[in-house]
Amino acid sequence: MKTIESLGDLQGKAVLVRSDFNVPLDGQRITDDGRIKAALPTLNALLEAGAKVIVTAHLGRPKGKVNPDFSLAPVAKRLGELLEAPVKFAADTVGEDAKAKVAELAPGEVLLLENIRFDPRETSKVDEERQALAAELAAFADCFVSDGFGVVHRKQASVYDIAKLLPAAAGKLVFKEIDSLSRVTGEPERPYGVVLGGSKVSDKLGVIANLLSKADMLLIGGGMAYTFLAAKGYSVGTSLLEEDQIEAVKGYLAEAQEKGVEIVLPVDVVTAAEFSADAEPIVFAADQIPADRMGLDIGPKSQELFASKIASAKTIAWNGPMGVFEFATFAGGTKAVAKALSEGDCFSVIGGGDSAAAVRQLGFDESTFSHISTGGGASLELLEGKTLPGIAVLED
Repeated sequence: MKTIESLGDLQGKAVLVRSDFNVPLDGQRITDDGRIKAALPTLNALLEAGAKVIVTAHLGRPKGKVNPDFSLAPVAKRLGELLEAPVKFAADTVGEDAKAKVAELAPGEVLLLENIRFDPRETSKVDEERQALAAELAAFADCFVSDGFGVVHRKQASVYDIAKLLPAAAGKLVFKEIDSLSRVTGEPERPYGVVLGGSKVSDKLGVIANLLSKADMLLIGGGMAYTFLAAKGYSVGTSLLEEDQIEAVKGYLAEAQEKGVEIVLPVDVVTAAEFSADAEPIVFAADQIPADRMGLDIGPKSQELFASKIASAKTIAWNGPMGVFEFATFAGGTKAVAKALSEGDCFSVIGGGDSAAAVRQLGFDESTFSHISTGGGASLELLEGKTLPGIAVLED
């Protein structure tokens, strides 16, 4: 995969960077700037090289229409604070304001273009429409740096098509992501364990299928655990359940047993009468969940079990929380997994999305984990063994 260094001398060159600034907003306030901070090494390297840096990114799902709620203006402000230098902001993506500001940009300056997804061509399924937008972006720059790992699994204009039009390279973030994730998808040091959580089994069917031939153990928590428990014949009360996936899960349990892969399920769960932060938590054994209660977290015995399994591993990948960590009462399982990973003697990769958000929200020191991915969907697809279009195009 080509790196920034392969682009040669960048002094005075205009470099278009695709970043991932899809950050959570509370009005105009950014509540988690982790993805903005992750972009700094690449942007600083380009600025130090004397480049004119033009950044394109998306925020939210505006569905191809201009929506002020998804403007990148707050990101431009925060990025300027983190870079300790002004960041110019274009009120459009490839329109008159963007063209004027690109023309005025000097070496060592940064310009952030407005949300690329305000343009419907960005996510179009029609190749010619995406290519037309990519051509307009390409007219702004001499070369392209792909640094938005959270979108490299998408065949989109500013991710894939643009890389076919300009000399292209992976940014420092994307290179680090691929390097770290390859350690858990290639030949991981064993024992190799994967912790999977989140709400739905259906979201992770491909991951489970792929890992049954790679991992030594799968630890299953979160809402998806109740479909596994149901597949074992347990009643799960009013817990989240995908009945249409029970047969598939039974097949996975049988295949795991045949291949010697240990599947670790919760032995107890923290239940509530309703989905509420104020609901009274009561712990039940995993095979004794009352008909009128729902599991919202793995229980204390499960937390100890999961922590002991993590402690025995040399490589761990984690994707998805163990419970409704947004509610303090039901954050214990996610916190226990994060603590075990932070204290463990293993190479640990946290697969973006809710897992990364949980680590920050629960106050863990990010440096105690080997790698925290910025891309939930992209890291998940790598765990599935898929080829990512935004990475493949950089290898052509």
